[in-house]
Amino acid sequence: MPSEAPLTPHAAERVCREASQKAFDEAAKSLNIDFETHWDGKQIQRWSERLGEGLVRQRDRQTQAIREGLHADGPANAPQLLVVGVDGGRWQSREKDPQTGSRWREDKVASISSYIPGDGAESEPQLLLTTHVATTRDAESFGPMALVEAEKRGYRQALTVLGMGDGGNWIDPLFDRDFRLEARIIDWCHASEHLWDCAKAVHGSQTPAASAMAEHLEAFLWDGKVSKVIERLSQESAKLGEAQADDPPQHPRRVLQQNVGYFTRHQDHLRYPEYRAKGWPIGSGVTEAAVKQFNKRVKGTEQFWNTARLEPILALRGAWISQDDRWVRHWKNRPAYVK
Repeated sequence: MPSEAPLTPHAAERVCREASQKAFDEAAKSLNIDFETHWDGKQIQRWSERLGEGLVRQRDRQTQAIREGLHADGPANAPQLLVVGVDGGRWQSREKDPQTGSRWREDKVASISSYIPGDGAESEPQLLLTTHVATTRDAESFGPMALVEAEKRGYRQALTVLGMGDGGNWIDPLFDRDFRLEARIIDWCHASEHLWDCAKAVHGSQTPAASAMAEHLEAFLWDGKVSKVIERLSQESAKLGEAQADDPPQHPRRVLQQNVGYFTRHQDHLRYPEYRAKGWPIGSGVTEAAVKQFNKRVKGTEQFWNTARLEPILALRGAWISQDDRWVRHWKNRPAYVK
């Protein structure tokens, strides 16, 4: 029996399987039907947290090892193309932020995906397998965790490694600090959304003029003419003048000024014709789907967490949704007693 809970290995796996997929009260209902027990949600929460802490400890040992220069073993067959995607999800804390008064916090999610590249013409890149890691910790702690996961998937052996994201304020520093990449790519959909935001700021939401402007800018971006995009946005920004300190976030002046900076800063990450010619993906749909899968478990109007208790649930959820059978391997190979 596992030392963390008075359960058989089979029952421990079932408890964690249910807790990784649904709220604890709902998990208890399902388990009580299966096992003819009378557990409540609090009991399932305690057991799954204790069992999930084993995964957190294992991950933290591997992260510390990589900081000390001890690298994770890669797969027997090196991937042709490995894409590291990072993004943020949402969860509610039991405690309000003293500065903002909000309970909402960000969990950080990485998806590591192997691909067969496309031919640059007719065939699209083929997604093979994706695994995940997530944490409530800060970006500096998260970077090495993502690197460990990438090394397990062949980061050091892959022919090509790409970074994919939306250019968020913690994502670029993470890639700079922890990864050596062939290219960093701004997800096409996010870049396109920025253009539509600018067009709406200039011409108003849901107007023909806004649609025409956005589509015109999208055509420039698709063709790799980022300088044309920056030139047009700069012109529109100059007409409105500098953003003022009291301008709200959605004020047209602020939207345009920020996006001139965004596209200028990311010029080297928007070379879409080059990426397509090499058969690389240009979208972060895999990572966004992963964020939704984590959110599905931990985000909800009635779900409130503290950090220590959420971390093992994120670890369990990451193992469950990863596509490399790590969940099965973990429960088959874990020791009965953990120090």
